[in-house]
Amino acid sequence: MPVKNLAQACRIGLDFFEFLKESDRTSITDRLELRDIYNTEFRSRTVGAKDPNFGSVLHALKVSHKITRRRDQIRFNPSVKSLYMDQWRSHRSRQPETPYEGANSPGTEQEITSGDEAVSGVRARRRLASLLVNKLKKERTQFISDKNGISINSNYQFEKGRLRLPVDVDEVQDCCVNLRVENTAGHPVYFMYYTPLHWLRDMILKDEHKVTRANPLCLKSGDSYEVQVLLRCSMVGVYPATIAFEFKLDLQSSTSFHIVRFIEAHCLTTLGRELAPVAAYRPQCLPIRTPEVDCPIVDGLPPEGFSKMQLRIEVPLKPYKIPTNLDRLIQTLKLGYSSDKRTLLESPLSWQNHKEKFQLLLHLEEQQMEVDIKRYNIPNPDIEAATMTRDTFNRKLLVLKVPGVSENRPSVLRGDSLLAYPAGEPKAKYRGYVHSVALDCVKLGFSSEFVDRWVENMKFHVEFVVNRLTMRVQHRAAELAVTYQLGEVLFPDPNVIPPNIPLPNFRLFDAKLEGNPQQYLAVQHIVAGTSRPAPYLVFGPPGTGKTVTMVEAVKQIAKREAACHILACAPSNSAADLLCRKILENVETRNVFRMYASSRDPKMVPEELTECSNLQGDCYIFPAKEELMKYKIVVTTLITAGRLVTGGLTEGHFTHMFVDEAGHAVETECLIPLAGLLDAKSGQVVLAGDPKQLGPIVRSPFAVKYGMGVSLLGRLMKDCPLYQKNDGVFDNRYVTKLLHNYRSHPAILKVPNELFYDGELQACANQMLRESYCSWQHLPKRDFPLIFHGVTGMDEREESSPSFFNVAEVEVLMDYVRKLLQSNGKKGHGNIAPRDIGIIAPYRKQVQKIRRALEKVEKEFKSKDMNGLKVGSVEEFQGQERKVILVSTVRSSPNYTEFDQKFCLGFVKNKKRFNVAVTRAKALLIVVGNPQVLTSDATWARFINYCKDEEGYRGFTASEEDEDVVHRFAALYIAIESNDVPPEETEESAVQRHVEPEWRNDL
Repeated sequence: MPVKNLAQACRIGLDFFEFLKESDRTSITDRLELRDIYNTEFRSRTVGAKDPNFGSVLHALKVSHKITRRRDQIRFNPSVKSLYMDQWRSHRSRQPETPYEGANSPGTEQEITSGDEAVSGVRARRRLASLLVNKLKKERTQFISDKNGISINSNYQFEKGRLRLPVDVDEVQDCCVNLRVENTAGHPVYFMYYTPLHWLRDMILKDEHKVTRANPLCLKSGDSYEVQVLLRCSMVGVYPATIAFEFKLDLQSSTSFHIVRFIEAHCLTTLGRELAPVAAYRPQCLPIRTPEVDCPIVDGLPPEGFSKMQLRIEVPLKPYKIPTNLDRLIQTLKLGYSSDKRTLLESPLSWQNHKEKFQLLLHLEEQQMEVDIKRYNIPNPDIEAATMTRDTFNRKLLVLKVPGVSENRPSVLRGDSLLAYPAGEPKAKYRGYVHSVALDCVKLGFSSEFVDRWVENMKFHVEFVVNRLTMRVQHRAAELAVTYQLGEVLFPDPNVIPPNIPLPNFRLFDAKLEGNPQQYLAVQHIVAGTSRPAPYLVFGPPGTGKTVTMVEAVKQIAKREAACHILACAPSNSAADLLCRKILENVETRNVFRMYASSRDPKMVPEELTECSNLQGDCYIFPAKEELMKYKIVVTTLITAGRLVTGGLTEGHFTHMFVDEAGHAVETECLIPLAGLLDAKSGQVVLAGDPKQLGPIVRSPFAVKYGMGVSLLGRLMKDCPLYQKNDGVFDNRYVTKLLHNYRSHPAILKVPNELFYDGELQACANQMLRESYCSWQHLPKRDFPLIFHGVTGMDEREESSPSFFNVAEVEVLMDYVRKLLQSNGKKGHGNIAPRDIGIIAPYRKQVQKIRRALEKVEKEFKSKDMNGLKVGSVEEFQGQERKVILVSTVRSSPNYTEFDQKFCLGFVKNKKRFNVAVTRAKALLIVVGNPQVLTSDATWARFINYCKDEEGYRGFTASEEDEDVVHRFAALYIAIESNDVPPEETEESAVQRHVEPEWRNDL
């Protein structure tokens, strides 16, 4: 007898229960009587297979909470009884050996001869399902086609064998679909059998004659017969059913034929119908990149007086243009041909190929950026032509409306330029310089020739241009890394034995850190310089205080070392501003210089930082290098730090260089402040970040494939032994892992802690704050502020947007938002405002649908300012936190996916995205998604099972059989959809098409 695992034994036990139900013996509770039925009637029912003994089956059922056993009394639990609903059986009394006569009795997939019995039970249905699913994948058209004079229609319209039925869950009444089986042949046909291929939730099948193989129905020529499908939907979602009909031309024949119909009940509310696709999805294929046609460009009017440059150019920034043969390389990479460049890209990164490899990756990335930005060119699928108006304050400027510019889609900054020309006149293009950016519009300075031609309502074509500064400074950094011999910094030698440097003792500026041994130890090692010349890494998991640790180290160095000069950087202005604010808490303003790029909107500069910044009025001043070198601490973004290199500040002037949020920057971006300013022997580099969270956004698939998406911090921790655990511990001379999480409730932290951080994180958040929703009335389980809400929605697309959205999930999210706002300030949980709530979705279109839905909710809560409720992608939430976080996973129906090794959840199937999404919440985390789809991924399966085990699961619950057949039916739906969705060809990157991330605006 083959050994069965627990799940298999439990499945056999449930089959046995159905066998008892079919024979009206579920009232039997005596263990010995049940054992005898199992052994004599059930156990050997399948020829060639023998099930485990009764004791093993009972054990599996008990540990799986399917039965309750008290001595020799066995009772199946209500959850099992409700699983096997009356829709699967008739109410006729019969003996166990009598063939089952229910309306939709399961049958066998084998061809039936006159002497065969109609086998009943869930296993027979599964065998038929297995056979038909495999055939449907290859011969779908044959199975959905009417044949031999038999047609199956409905009072609703079928399309390619599928009926999509809208059901309003707000309506109390049931919805009925009549499936009409009609014989148009000139001879009788026998209707043998019909069945759904798996359990149906909220659907009941009925027919008057109760057709089974034991009770077939003869359809004479011209006869028709109805099968009713009753829908009782109580939850929003999409509920699919695959129904197979079996017929014979002759009862004595062993040959039967099948017709299959697919029914999808789309259960929606009024809001769901409003958010439905506005038009069918039609892929908009971007043209393959072609060389630019030579065309005269008439220069425009640059803004004056927005920057004053006293810093002379001593290290020029070369153009670093994309090589003309890059298109040929891309085709080579696509086709898999060998070449020197391909060999370079596939070679492991080393000091010897560092510069050449990264410069090639930068070219690949820039070319993809050029393709992606064409999405915003006008005309596009949303805008036929652009019009401009004259600026009321400066008559020399024209105002262009640019939807999305307020969200940096695309990023258009002061000093940037774009190209425009009158519609139908592409002979010359006019460059317009950006003078200012307002909400969804920009003020442009064109040549007087262009402005003189302008008339009201004149139509223009507009082309957006990639700001090449970010790529050029990275190219230069890759070159200067070689010039300044940064090999020991970028590729530390693990064989070098560092000197035994004593650690200093000091009193911390931030007294809260003194109780955190990891933070104190990190500051000690940074101040002592124990890792030099290798960088020191502060590995900061979510909410562990890596920024305050960095700032404390900056302050201690500034206090203890009179001759020190510190450069503190971050990838974004917001992160750099945070660094500067915290530094100023204990350092005199005259010692700190916050340097902004001239493109930064002056209105975005925090008022408390203006005194120490280079902003004077609306003008940015870049002091001479002699003036800059007087400051003890300079704070800027990584890109803007390139100004210091261009200005020729002395190598080694900065004794310490700190990079916060280093995991968000590509390696060459992190190099910008190092290459040209750092003395590799004496300087100290400190990088803080979390390689387990999302890295930088990289658009080119080849740049991603060949390593550009890995940050310097991530590469060092992955590849360099100095930064890896040895016997389970890190070497604190090189890296410190922070362990105290000051953000989240322990229940929220548990799964990511176990999956990504070796279970070492300790929940240290303020108890009152983190437990503020432990008594929320809508929690499935008190004191467990975590909900996974199962929804069987459908991911859809509309118009020309390839990004996915899921209306059912939006409806569930809005229900939770209402409940949160309604419970504001009530007993058991604290006050909450919209600004305390964040909603995360992995696809741009879902973000847009959620925002539309929130407009409806806002009307119900007029006193609430819903603008503070942030909705964004996972990328937009990295580094942020909210009291309450809701997550929509979007991917639901398996129409676009595969449930095998090639299965792709898109942007949802990404461990780092998962980690970021579920670690933003302080007090309450609500995740909405389809459990059947998500559990195909091990990370999501772990999270969902955790919620189930802790009783934090609600919403759709798959039946036992649903769990068993999900893989098969996913494959079936893939086969169906593969015939309906045309292949898409586009040069646009996947991240642009689905996520449409913000373009860089932090220069």
